[in-house]
Amino acid sequence: MKKTIDAKFFSVISYTFTFVIALICFLPFWLIVIGSFTSESEIIARGYSLWPSEFSVEAYKMVFQLPERIFKAYGVSIFITVLGGGISLFITAMSAFVLMRKDFEFRNKIALFFYFPTIFSGGMIPSYILVVKYLNLKDNILALILPGLLGAWNIFLMRNFMKSIPDSIMESAKLDGANDFVIFVKFYLPLSGAGLATIGLFTALGYWNNWYNAMMYINKADLYPLQYLLYQMLTSITGLRDAASKAGLVVADMPDETFKMAMAVITTGPIILLYPFVQKYFVKGLTVGSVKG
Repeated sequence: MKKTIDAKFFSVISYTFTFVIALICFLPFWLIVIGSFTSESEIIARGYSLWPSEFSVEAYKMVFQLPERIFKAYGVSIFITVLGGGISLFITAMSAFVLMRKDFEFRNKIALFFYFPTIFSGGMIPSYILVVKYLNLKDNILALILPGLLGAWNIFLMRNFMKSIPDSIMESAKLDGANDFVIFVKFYLPLSGAGLATIGLFTALGYWNNWYNAMMYINKADLYPLQYLLYQMLTSITGLRDAASKAGLVVADMPDETFKMAMAVITTGPIILLYPFVQKYFVKGLTVGSVKG
């Protein structure tokens, strides 16, 4: 009886603590959403609140002034996220499959080529020379995909996850005459669903949030991803606001702070819709991949 009471008490404390932590994590995003629907003058005068005291959609009107540009940028971001994420996930899984093989003699030496650049990056100038001069990808959508295809941390996580798959599966498949590629595609990929979901989420977030590559390699407005387009719009608004202030003009109605909030809501929306579908795989994949080795 005492154990039952202790278990119930522990459950109440655990659920209460988890709810408080979840509420603390949710509160900043709620303030962002409410801030995006609050007038600029109200935010300047009273700051952020849990509910808009003066409702306004001026920030969203500013964002969607040219809706065709926004939707085109959305299309570019979705394209590079889906295509880049898919290719990256497949290459990452293949690399992890090779590096976790105990019968591959040079796996540690090759792994060094993956992990070493993570610690010592080549830097901006060598990357720019490689992409623009040698790969000739200036104003090419591949410049938004190729630089992010491989990540050492993703390979490491996926390799550790594949190590949790019993070796007997590979041995039995070889006895049946399957080659390495068939073993990888028909056995290891289906059994690595949790790991693939975890790495896929990391990769998709990386492509979706990346604006740096567009700033470096893209000048054509038609190839701007959503993040870089909104960054340019925010820079323009900030510049106009500063210029107006120096000229002594009234700038209270120019949506600067609320535009930032609206921009955050627009860019995080698709990721929030995606996360519930991979959440159960994400937790399992992250846990298994981090403890197996």
